[in-house]
Amino acid sequence: MEAIKTLTATAAPLPLPNIDTDQIIPKQFLKRIERTGYGDFLFYDWRRIQEGPDAGKPDTSFVLNKPEYKAAKILIAEKNFGCGSSREHAAWAINQFGFRAVIAPTFADIFYSNAGKNGIILVRLDEEQVKTLMDRSIRNPDHLITINLEHQTVTDDEGFHARFEIDPFRKYCLLNGLDDIGLTLRHTAELNDFEAKHDNEFWSAPKVATT
Repeated sequence: MEAIKTLTATAAPLPLPNIDTDQIIPKQFLKRIERTGYGDFLFYDWRRIQEGPDAGKPDTSFVLNKPEYKAAKILIAEKNFGCGSSREHAAWAINQFGFRAVIAPTFADIFYSNAGKNGIILVRLDEEQVKTLMDRSIRNPDHLITINLEHQTVTDDEGFHARFEIDPFRKYCLLNGLDDIGLTLRHTAELNDFEAKHDNEFWSAPKVATT
């Protein structure tokens, strides 16, 4: 997992509440056995025209299909982002599409955990603060937002400033690029010592005679 301390980027605005994981990554893509390539399916149904002669073609009115937002690394949404089923694929899709952070007033608990384990900073700000950043990004696609994870601040190029709270353990993991596997590998020496001791005790134990 890539370490992240400060992120300065443009943002893609999604002015909707209760965006659930089935919209983030529709259920038909959960059958895939790979853990890569999910970025192509992020908001799959919203990114495509659903009815009529152009069904299946890209919906040019959707924010992620607009060229001015193609470089965005931050997603801004309204409250209760990531609700619905607990699929980790939602975090995979967001990360693999290229987003490194999501700003919203609230997040679903399981999504919050999954996102942190996949290198995504989730920033909780109050609704007015989110609206300010949302409006500025809608008005100006080049609007730059800076998230400083070390200092837990959000600023922009128009004078915005806010602090956000984050679990200290999740902050530590993001700053150091540690997912669950990375956390385990920090203890490689201790694990090797334990296995060696276990093997030595097991294989050197006296054999019990059986009749």
